[in-house]
Amino acid sequence: MQVILLERVAKLGQMGDVVSVKPGYARNYLLAQGKALTASKENIAQFETQKAQLEANNLETRKEAEALGEKLDGQKFVVIRAASDGGNLYGSVSPRDVSIVATENGFTVERKQVIIPDPIKELGLHEAKVTLHPEVEVTVILNVARSVEEAEVQAQGKSIQELAAEEEAAAEFEIAELFEDIGSAASDDEDAGEAEEK
Repeated sequence: MQVILLERVAKLGQMGDVVSVKPGYARNYLLAQGKALTASKENIAQFETQKAQLEANNLETRKEAEALGEKLDGQKFVVIRAASDGGNLYGSVSPRDVSIVATENGFTVERKQVIIPDPIKELGLHEAKVTLHPEVEVTVILNVARSVEEAEVQAQGKSIQELAAEEEAAAEFEIAELFEDIGSAASDDEDAGEAEEK
């Protein structure tokens, strides 16, 4: 099916391009979202008369998206989730979660604008893409943790597994020191006992 694009569509074409797409994609997405018109002679003529207005609208929305993108790019958001001791989440972080946490922090981001390249199923720092406009895409950092304190530790560059290993090593060191103290105290008692026998 031939359609004429009314705006830039990723991996398809620029505004004004006449492209061939599958009928279902055209009907259910491009035409339904107002991103394209069927490529009939009348629609092409109508597009040519509206082209200047469409380009002006596109430029204005792109400028707004770029202004928001400058503020949003590189932002770090904390996402609190339940997870196992090994750091695996009970579930995953979805685009909806990113949209909610961004909105709570003062940014208007819709779920459909968020792209998570790989499913987020473990604690740590992860990247997500936000498409604010067909020509404007920014990256945000998601700090997925079990608590705000854990998120602060992860923000400093340590993983939860490293922190647990450090705590375990510190506990083992304290136990070793305790046994050394007990051992030296016992040998002092033995020395004292031997001195009394003589």
